[in-house]
Amino acid sequence: MKKAIVVGASGGTGAAITEELVKRGIPVIAFGRSRSKLESLAGSLGYPAHLSLAVGNAFNPEDIVSAAADAEVLFHCANVPYHEMERQLIPLGEAVLEAADRLGLKVVAVDGIYPYGRRQATPVTEEHPKQPHTRKGRIRLAFGEMVMGSRWSRARALIVRLPDYYGPTANEASYLGSTLAAVAAGKLAFFIGNMRVPREYVYLPDAAHMIVNIAQRDQSYGQEWNIPGNGAISGKELVRIARRASGSKLPVIPLGRASLSLLGRFVPVMGEIVEMLYLTEEPLRLSGGKYERLIGAIPGTSYEEGIAATIRSSFHNQYVRS
Repeated sequence: MKKAIVVGASGGTGAAITEELVKRGIPVIAFGRSRSKLESLAGSLGYPAHLSLAVGNAFNPEDIVSAAADAEVLFHCANVPYHEMERQLIPLGEAVLEAADRLGLKVVAVDGIYPYGRRQATPVTEEHPKQPHTRKGRIRLAFGEMVMGSRWSRARALIVRLPDYYGPTANEASYLGSTLAAVAAGKLAFFIGNMRVPREYVYLPDAAHMIVNIAQRDQSYGQEWNIPGNGAISGKELVRIARRASGSKLPVIPLGRASLSLLGRFVPVMGEIVEMLYLTEEPLRLSGGKYERLIGAIPGTSYEEGIAATIRSSFHNQYVRS
């Protein structure tokens, strides 16, 4: 990979992928809407010479085309607010793919597990049926079909699918992001969904490592790839590890359907989570067999190590802001 552009570089997955590319010495363009957030990202990475910043609107293909000089691979990490997914997700993706098609770029689209719908097998391989029963699942399925569609004559795309994630760059767009940040700050925290059922989470630096490995392999394109986590863990165990790492003793309150529906009257994004709560009750476990067979070993950062690193990063960020 000679050069890459990360669209949505200041978000959780975008920042992790940007950091991984920088670590490998690959020239990378960090593209986003906020100059201050991009500058903060560059600062956290030590302002490397092979990282450049580009401010623009990902809904505007011209902005991406102007920024992506000499890039070979485009990582599409930009996302939309949860409650605006139905209206904005596909137009955003179309704008990014249009720019990539005009430039003849390879595209790595970062997506989730919603299109699978309810699990029909364990673990879930890339061949698992896509039969979404939720509105968001159907939107995400249509997004994936657009990315991989035949309308793009020059762009070559692949899709990577992540479960819920956590890590130093994760933000409130992830279920665990706000929970761990509140625990780190010694504040009352909330946990979305059932805290007793073990679920899979992926540590973002591990995910970024795998995603860049996939992107560097020319044969990866035209395919979908699962990015599994390091086993399943219950919310209660996650909270125990986070409290131990932070020293916090305040409770973490689970939010179920009734609580989220009530909160949704005042905070629309919270109400939008309700239809996805089935994933906290009937979790999917992703298979990493394809990755292991064709790429190599899956990174295995333990939850203890990953959560401790996330808590330390949150402490640091709070200190910098203060």
